[in-house]
This record gives sequence, C-alpha cells and structure tokens, in this order.
Amino acid sequence: MVVATTSPTTSPATATAVKSAVNPAVRNRPIHVPFTVQLLTAGTAACIADIMTFPLDTVKVRLQVQGEAGSKAVMYNGVFRTVFGIARDEGPKALYNGIIPGLQRQMAFSAIRIGAYETVKQKYIKMSGAEGTFTLLGVRIAAGVTTGTIAILSAQPTDVVKIRMQAELIKPGEKSRYNGVMHAYKTVFREEGIAGLYKGTAPNIARNCIINVGETVVYDAAKDGLIASGYFVDGIPCHFTAAVTAGFCATLLASPVDVIKTRFMNSPKGRYRGAMQCALETRRNEGVMAFYKGFSASFTRLVAWNVCLWLTYEQLKKGVLAFYKS
Repeated sequence: MVVATTSPTTSPATATAVKSAVNPAVRNRPIHVPFTVQLLTAGTAACIADIMTFPLDTVKVRLQVQGEAGSKAVMYNGVFRTVFGIARDEGPKALYNGIIPGLQRQMAFSAIRIGAYETVKQKYIKMSGAEGTFTLLGVRIAAGVTTGTIAILSAQPTDVVKIRMQAELIKPGEKSRYNGVMHAYKTVFREEGIAGLYKGTAPNIARNCIINVGETVVYDAAKDGLIASGYFVDGIPCHFTAAVTAGFCATLLASPVDVIKTRFMNSPKGRYRGAMQCALETRRNEGVMAFYKGFSASFTRLVAWNVCLWLTYEQLKKGVLAFYKS
C-alpha cells in the first residue's frame, strides 16, 4: 500500500496537491455512530417532545374514552375546554398523570422505532437492491412496520399503565386507585396477570405501525422531497415542514385504531372479548364518527409532538455526528 506523505524538502505546491488528493477521501469517510447511541439519541428526543406535549395526550385519551358504554357521561368538548376542565376539576397536575410510564414508553418505543429505522432501512435496501422511487417507498414502509412492531412489543406494559393513569377521573377529595407508577404496574399485574400488561397488543401494533409509517416514513420521504425540490436545504424550515406533514398523515391514518386501542386498554377485565368486539360495540352504540373522537386533540398533539421530536432529534443527531467526527 502506498501512503502519501510529505518530507521536509517537499515544495509547497506538491504538499498542497498531496493534501487535496488525500482530504476528500477523509472528509467523505462515513462516520460510525454506535447503534446504542442512535437509540439513545432518538429516545431522548422523544422524551423531550413528550414532556412538552403530554397535556394534549391526556386530553386526547379523555376525549376518546368519554361516552363509552358503561363509562361516565360526556364531560368535555373540545381541546381547550378539556384542558381547562381537567385543570379546574382535578388540578393542573392531572394533565401530567402517567408522565413517568409515558417517558419509560418513549425510551423503549421511540428509541427503537426511530433510532433503528435508518439502520433497518439501509439493510432492506441492501437486501432488495431498491433504487426506484416506488421500490424505495416500499422499503421505507417495510422498515417502519418492522421497527414499529418490535418497538411496541418492548413497550406495551408502559403504554397500558400510561393510559390507565391518564384516563382515571379523580374528583377533588377522591383518592387515586394508584399510589404511584410501580403500584400501577403491580395492580394491573395482580388483578389481570401478565395478559393485563399486554392488553390491546394487537390494535396497538396496528396503530403504531400506521403511526410509524405516517410519522417516520412520511417525514423521511417529505424531507428528501423538499430538499430535492430545491426550495429547501437540510435545515430547520425543512425539518419543520416535513414534521407538520408527518403529524397530519399520522393523525388521519391512525385515529380509528387509536380510539379502539385506548378504549380496550382502559377497559376492566372481561369488558370486551377482544379488540374487534370493542370496535363493533363502538360502531353500534356511537356511530362511525366515534372512531374519530378526540381527532382535534390528536391532531394538535401529533403535529406539536412531531415538530418537537424531529427538530430536537435533528439537532441532537448533528451534535452526535460532530462528536464522533472529531
């Protein structure tokens, strides 16, 4: 192997030529970031987004379960009325009920579905040899479904506990049925067994595969398309526009499955035989529009969440790349 070096007697012109011949290869060399760091970066960005938008998620859950057969009467209508109603009736802290399992969920769920997405996508591209627009879209969708499924299997118990804590109505003076997060896990396990912690896994996988395609895949494709159009560069305006697009698509596609997932997870043991019965009863008792209950809250939350997530993730990713490049 020949190594280009300069001796003390090398002329400045020769040294410059050698430098120009060597530096491009060094400059373009791929930066290796450990897989665990990729997961941690995605999980951290998701946790930051969750903290900033969690009240909207609580509102979404409350709107989705109210009016359900056997539940309490409809109490709230609209996103902002629900926010102020919960804060007035239960205290502002109630808007963050379930935040701990929510953050646990993000570190398990989003770390995998977002942090592993690029690695899985590149593996699928290599395996399939995809190059065209439609074949690349197929690879992106396959990667999104794969990481979404693996992610929810790892995070399902945290999702069940989060929804139980968010959906609980606590009037002034009343005591919560859960003394804390660990007590909530223990209570669900004691009363319903391990199956209780994995309740609603099937609709949750369906919902989160749709969400992952709607968020991660749409964001990935929208970002590439915006940059390719020539109107955007890889910066904050591009990331913001792609994030809003992803949030809208995710809400539109996932709302019906999200409603069923929330109701089924929140239901007491024996209330439904399965997610399908939950869906059929919802349709029969409340009509088709019940599948879009909480849509405005879900849309507001998902768009805000996607903007927070992707802007934070892109900046953290730049920082990580700069660290491993140095």
